Amino acid sequence: MNRDGVLVLGEALIDLVPEPGDPDLLRAQPGGAPANVATGLARLGTPVSFAGTLGGDAFARSIEHRLTDAGVDLSLCGRSPLPTTLAVADPRPEGTAYHFHTDRTATFQLPDRTADVPRFGAVYAGGLAAVVEPAASVVAATARTAARGGLLAVDPNVREDRTLETGTGLGVLRELCAAAHVVKASDEDLAGLWPGRDPDASCRELARGGRLVVMTRGARGSTAYTAAGAVVTVPAAPVDVVNTIGAGDAFMAGMLAWLAAGSWRLDLSPDRTEAMLGHASRVAASVCAQAGTEPAVPLPR
Repeated sequence: MNRDGVLVLGEALIDLVPEPGDPDLLRAQPGGAPANVATGLARLGTPVSFAGTLGGDAFARSIEHRLTDAGVDLSLCGRSPLPTTLAVADPRPEGTAYHFHTDRTATFQLPDRTADVPRFGAVYAGGLAAVVEPAASVVAATARTAARGGLLAVDPNVREDRTLETGTGLGVLRELCAAAHVVKASDEDLAGLWPGRDPDASCRELARGGRLVVMTRGARGSTAYTAAGAVVTVPAAPVDVVNTIGAGDAFMAGMLAWLAAGSWRLDLSPDRTEAMLGHASRVAASVCAQAGTEPAVPLPR
């Protein structure tokens, strides 16, 4: 049993990203929000097991190398002869959009690891696996188990694409947030989940349910809302931006690594909350400063 460790549930896929200076040339790089979070946690020294499913193609081998090189445990990972899901990135000034190729792929054939939940200090759920079947049913069952007897951390990545059923997916993500003990969401995610409502109001309502809620706003920093009613805002760490893909996942990894080092205590003072946000911001900035998605900021001792 590793009560400091994190069970990360969800997809590992391939992002097809335009090459800088040549947008017609796409570079394949391992991605998927849960896989990014798992890799980030391992790079930051937090024990982590990834419970996704890897396919039988060369893309899957690349993903496996990335995860194992970082130190992620794959003993709970599923295997399939099917190919890997592809996500075609479409970077825009307001953020990166994606178009997904999910049909008949291995990525969302998640193994049932509900029985393993008690072994971990926390369970992370988020990404496409939370809304794409058959993975979504597995994520929901595992999340319910974690919510009852452990710590559930959710990042409700709201993705808009013609291949996804947005209406149903939004309801599922709202239910995950309601079940979670820790919610990290961007202001865009919150606006998508609760249209017409100020994201700040959504965060305050979630926090009143006893949750630690963190809203990220890109270059405008991040704000935490604690169950005790404190609201703490920290500016984004200064960085010369090279890439924004994976920055939100790096922030989540930094936040979870910080909480793991504190034995998963969520009753944080404003000073401790500020320290957590500052660390997560520096981890995210380390990703923005390079072309890849690997964080490079160690956890302070």
